[in-house]
Amino acid sequence: MTTTRTTTWTLPRILRDRNSALYLSGIVVSGFGTSALWLASGVWVKDLTGSDGLAALCMLAMWAPTLAGPLLGTLADRTRRKPLLIGANLLLAALLLTLFTVDSPARLWLLFAVLFVYGAAGVVHDAAESALVAGAVPASLLGDFNGLRMTATEGMKLLAPLAGAGLYAAYGGASVALLDAVTFVVATGLYACLRVRESTPEPPAGSWRARTAEGARHLWTHPRLRPLVLAGGTTMLFAGLNGAMTYAVIDGLGHDPAYAGVLYAVQGAGSVAIGLLSGPALRRLGERRFAAYGIALTAAATSLRAIPSDPVALVCSAAIGAGLPCVLIAALTAVQRETPDALLGRTAATANTLVFAPNVIGLAVGAALVELLDVRLLLAVLGLAWLVTAMPLLQSAASASRTATKSPSDANPA
Repeated sequence: MTTTRTTTWTLPRILRDRNSALYLSGIVVSGFGTSALWLASGVWVKDLTGSDGLAALCMLAMWAPTLAGPLLGTLADRTRRKPLLIGANLLLAALLLTLFTVDSPARLWLLFAVLFVYGAAGVVHDAAESALVAGAVPASLLGDFNGLRMTATEGMKLLAPLAGAGLYAAYGGASVALLDAVTFVVATGLYACLRVRESTPEPPAGSWRARTAEGARHLWTHPRLRPLVLAGGTTMLFAGLNGAMTYAVIDGLGHDPAYAGVLYAVQGAGSVAIGLLSGPALRRLGERRFAAYGIALTAAATSLRAIPSDPVALVCSAAIGAGLPCVLIAALTAVQRETPDALLGRTAATANTLVFAPNVIGLAVGAALVELLDVRLLLAVLGLAWLVTAMPLLQSAASASRTATKSPSDANPA
């Protein structure tokens, strides 16, 4: 009963808050353009070159700057965040217009260069946004906001690729780039309307390397953040392994590869649902238990994917979609709550690197393993290993609960 009242109260409150509504609107608009370009860029390269490998490099170009997150995140702590968000959006809008000149394989270097800058600007943008949100949204509602952010992002992943594919088929890759540029301009207008008070950051002290390392040091030494970020990185490593087995699972079901679109849509629907429920769940369970239960659900669903049944596959996809974001939402919310504002940009960027970079490794390792071993065995072992990663979170949550409920007489016996 309490959870229901909390849910119906917090969601309207977030949506009625001017800054929260503007943030979410900007995320929806720019996320739509990004998701559309993500699909169209690979198709564009494939059409120009006929190479699957070069088409795959589009995603690599966008993801590679994540590895430099600790370094790029320092920019979000050296200047005011609102102007930085606006500047990053306008830079990307201008760069995307240069893609109108890409009309042959000889000009593909420009597409890859723009995608690389796109990824780097995205790292800075996300770090500045996380820091700005932490100061604009009440701490008690950060979980709700981050859940709605997840819902908005996953919702765009369900809709935008179809729109991008249709626009590409009708007018070519440059038209999708123009769409993305327009979404960045619109998002710039939304961010410009934010009402936030920011002081000019203190002049940096120490070397660039030392300032960059401060975010990682904060995560490693913080007793609540370290287990969440480590669990997030391990989860995304295993998510990459699991993702690499998708087409082998589809083969076992007797479907064409296009059936992956159905599974991904169902998974996205699960992520949208958990995004709406994450705020109340975080308040009821706490960050570590919420993350642990999500990991456990994902682990069980991954193992059950070994069963060659369409209904089971669909249920498992929905469960993975619901379970996988839990640790990501919990980790981001904890970082925003537990990090000083002056350090938040580089800490958030470092956390994103530690959490999301392992996904690329998992994809590569999974692609090799699925060629060598039976997919049912791989899924069973992966699910068991994944479940083990939830145990430290449950143990630390139980320890924290015992400490919190310990009475003063227990702590200071007569």
